[in-house]
This record gives sequence, structure tokens and C-alpha cells, in this order.
Amino acid sequence: MPRREVELSPGEYYHVYNRGNNRQHIFYERSNYLFFLKRIREYVCAALEIVAYCLMPTHYHLLVKIKPTSAQPFVLTSEASEPWQVSSGSRAMMRLAVSYTKAMNKRFERVGALFQGPFRAKHLDRTEYLVHLSRYIHLNPVTASLVKRAEEWEFSSYRDYLGVRQGTLPSPDIVLSQFPSPEAYQQFVESYTASEREVIEDLLFD
Repeated sequence: MPRREVELSPGEYYHVYNRGNNRQHIFYERSNYLFFLKRIREYVCAALEIVAYCLMPTHYHLLVKIKPTSAQPFVLTSEASEPWQVSSGSRAMMRLAVSYTKAMNKRFERVGALFQGPFRAKHLDRTEYLVHLSRYIHLNPVTASLVKRAEEWEFSSYRDYLGVRQGTLPSPDIVLSQFPSPEAYQQFVESYTASEREVIEDLLFD
């Protein structure tokens, strides 16, 4: 596995993303989405705070804050290179991918890689990007024509932001604190125009 170009640093925010190998599905049925969220709780939440998320049939988006940790970096080895260190956040994401891939391979009697490669991450160097990126993430199912309204998509944190679901996985306060009410955030999301994408263009993936 190659060294990460963007390492995950404690206290910082990141847009984390991965998609299926050859752009294929990573979620085939409802139970797969729920299982992935369960694995996030088990493997990721100790190292990363989930600010917002959206799971799509072929990929996922996470907006995360790296939690402070006193643990020493983990040392990885590869037959093709010298040992190198990775943060606890990167290791948590790696464990998530390996665990989920093994489960899907067993469930669907498949072999080989499920994801295109290691997860990718973009650093948010300004907190004002949080509201724009959360909106982009929550609108993914609408943009992909899977639903007409973002709150219709079960597998994102948007319902939690609006208060229609009392989920405990996302921590939306950093985003919602910039609005007078959840309804104001909803209006912000629904008023999106394509030209506003430019604000966070550098935080998105191909």
C-alpha cells in the first residue's frame, strides 16, 4: 500500500472518500449500508469524529474531524518498501475497508478488491468550508437522481441534521451552529446552485 499523500492530523477536518473498484457497486442491498455504518462505529469512531456522511451505491463520502490521540503512530511494512508510520485515523480507515471487503466477499461469494484503492482525503484548511461541503455531501443522492429530496435518502446524515432522526453517529453541531435553526440549514441546502460548487472545488474528487 502506498504512503498517504495527505496524512490525517489530529484536530483537523477532512473530506474522506472512496469508491468501488472499476466504479462498481460497494453496496448491493440495504443491509450492506447498515453493516458499513456499524463497522464505522466499531473501527472508525474512536479515531475520527463523523461530522457528516453519505453512502452511495458506488462510493461513500465522510466529513470527519481527527480526534486527538496519545497513541504512537502505527508502523506498517511492505515487501516492496521500508516500514513507514501511519496515524491511528488512517489505520482505522484501513481496518474499515478490509473488514467490509471481507464481509462482502463472503456474502456474495466474490474475490478480490472491492474498493478502487486506499481511501482518499482532502484537508479543509478553513472552517467555513464545512457548511458548503456538508451540503455537497448531503445532496449527492439528489445529484445522482436517486431521490428528489435529500431527506428521502436513508443512508446519509441529513435526516439527523434536520432533527427528523435522532442518530448518534454524526456530530453536526459544528455545522448547525452556523445557522439559527435546522430549518435554516435545510433552506441553505435546498437553495444550492451549481455555481456554488466553485467554493469547494478543490475539496472534491474526480
